[in-house]
Amino acid sequence: MASTLYIGNLPYSATGDQLKDLFSQAGNVVSASVISDKFSGRSKGFGFVDMSTAEEAQAAIEKFNGYSMEGRAIKVNEARPREERPRGSFGGGNKFGGSRGGYGRNDQ
Repeated sequence: MASTLYIGNLPYSATGDQLKDLFSQAGNVVSASVISDKFSGRSKGFGFVDMSTAEEAQAAIEKFNGYSMEGRAIKVNEARPREERPRGSFGGGNKFGGSRGGYGRNDQ
C-alpha cells in the first residue's frame, strides 16, 4: 500500500521530476508533485511524494528530513488526510451580515 509524504520548505524552482529522482534513492516512487498556485503557476514551496510501501516512506523520512535542497532544509513527514473546510459563500449579504439594497431605515 502506498504511503504519501508531505515535502515542505521546497525551493520555488523545485519540480515533481526532481522530487521523484531524489526520493527514488529511498525506494520506489509511485508519484511526485509540487503544488503550484492556480493563478500565477508559481510553486507554493511544498509537494507530495507517494512511496510504494510504508517502509520505503519511513526510510525517505529518515534520509531526507532536513536535507539541503538548493540551500533550503526540506521538511519530510507523513502526509495527513486533507481536512474538509467549509466553503466561503460568495452570494448575497455584505461583510456585516446584512443584505444589500434599500435604505434600511424609514425616517418619517
